[in-house]
Amino acid sequence: MANPEALIRPNVISLIPYSSARDEFEGREGIFLDANENPFGTLNRYPDPYQKELKEKLSRIKGIPAGNIFLGNGSDEIIDLTFRIFCTPGTDKALTFTPTYGMYDVSASANDVKMIRVPLNKSFQIDPDSFQPYLSDEKLKLILICSPNNPTGNLFKRETIEKITGSFNGIVLIDEAYIDFAGEKSFKDSIGSYANLIVMQTFSKAFGLASARIGMAFADSSVIKYFNKMKPPYNISTINQKAALKALDRTGLYRNRICKIKNERLRLTTELNKLQLTEKIFPSEANFLLVKVNNAKAIYNYLAERKIIVRNRSNVVENCLRVTVGTRSENDKLLKALKTFTS
Repeated sequence: MANPEALIRPNVISLIPYSSARDEFEGREGIFLDANENPFGTLNRYPDPYQKELKEKLSRIKGIPAGNIFLGNGSDEIIDLTFRIFCTPGTDKALTFTPTYGMYDVSASANDVKMIRVPLNKSFQIDPDSFQPYLSDEKLKLILICSPNNPTGNLFKRETIEKITGSFNGIVLIDEAYIDFAGEKSFKDSIGSYANLIVMQTFSKAFGLASARIGMAFADSSVIKYFNKMKPPYNISTINQKAALKALDRTGLYRNRICKIKNERLRLTTELNKLQLTEKIFPSEANFLLVKVNNAKAIYNYLAERKIIVRNRSNVVENCLRVTVGTRSENDKLLKALKTFTS
């Protein structure tokens, strides 16, 4: 595995980042006349550009040094920055395993990076032989792996991901947005073993802060410094930082809600399997189920007419609906509606 700093685009290395007023004075008290802020109001001051308090609390909870943590405006900012830091537009390539999260393709296109799409096998697992021919391509700089995967819901085999990370001379980004609902430990604890590894998590799913838009990245400190260099100066608002800090103070509630979601996932699986319209429910380690049905379009429209909104994923997995696990009451209404559906 190459030194990750050797993979950084030359223009990123030479880039002089924007220096904000909060970079030059880090104190919290004083008469602030340095940032052209309005002196009146309660939201008149710029946020901490490096989210130090939030990172320190995350460090204690996650067991990762603060210097190995980057916080983005949602995971989407982290994905985009990864392309911008490591992939030269019009020249370099990235690889992912399909079907998977659609933003990888969007970010690749936005950054003019060719995306190699390697299909998963029939069990939605990575075929260990499928990616080997691509690893020798010197233009391949980035591999993106979503585990648990979206939209399929399953975890990829740990030994396969370790094989990829250990044998690839580029960057491996593992998207663990749904890891809190899974029975497998996070790859974040492996960043000390793989300098080319970036692990993403989020406040959107298990913490219930989708509207706050805060994504987490864990990586070698030599990689994190370039994320801090490339990001906009104030990428996470004070309001959203406070929301995340409050959520981290309520870990009991967080664990309780995860437990409820996992229990409802099991109940929903059992009940959906009893319906004639259900052909298959794919194993899920996420907070959703991918359900193969006999007529996805008709069922989607039928539910939407009753104000029950699921996701029709037939464009990526034939005749499949993706159903988020809701509250017990919401799930009961879904099941009741499906029981009355007639094709």
